[in-house]
Amino acid sequence: MWGPYRQPHFYFVWRCFPIANTGHQTNEEIRDKEVLLISESGEKLGRMSSQEALRLAEERSLDLVKISPNAVPPVCKLMDYGKYRFEQTKRAKEARKNQRVVEIKEIRMSPSIDVNDFNVKLRNAQKFLAEGNRCKVTVRFRGREMAHTNIGQDLLLKFAEECGEVAVMDKSPKLEGRHMSIFLSPKPAKDKK
Repeated sequence: MWGPYRQPHFYFVWRCFPIANTGHQTNEEIRDKEVLLISESGEKLGRMSSQEALRLAEERSLDLVKISPNAVPPVCKLMDYGKYRFEQTKRAKEARKNQRVVEIKEIRMSPSIDVNDFNVKLRNAQKFLAEGNRCKVTVRFRGREMAHTNIGQDLLLKFAEECGEVAVMDKSPKLEGRHMSIFLSPKPAKDKK
């Protein structure tokens, strides 16, 4: 019956654990003996059993919500939980709408770049900075150009100087492998004048 490859059936039973709920415990989920109750207007109603607090919530047609589970005794509040969650999501949506994501745009050059190409890259960088984005300016060295990294450094410093009206250089030029780069950040609004 058992054999070498047979296991008892209870060995294969999956154990399910509830995933942590990021929300608050409400109504019947609150199983504490005693809670400190706060009314919907914010006044303390005192310590009472969770059954009595739940009864009070049902009388007022509100939800009993545990707002501070680590306190002794846990603090619960009477509120309209659906309305509370709606206002929370609305506030979060507004915050996301007003949030500005700053991107880092990269401009690549070689140490032997021509004047016109340099000016085009410069205009692009100034446009990126005017939009409020940061800009990474990189010079790539190939072959024998590695012996003359000072040319790339001078080029980057000249680029930062040309962008001086709209940008601030975060760090001095830094050589990483075959690339030397600087970061430019837009000037704050009050400094542009």
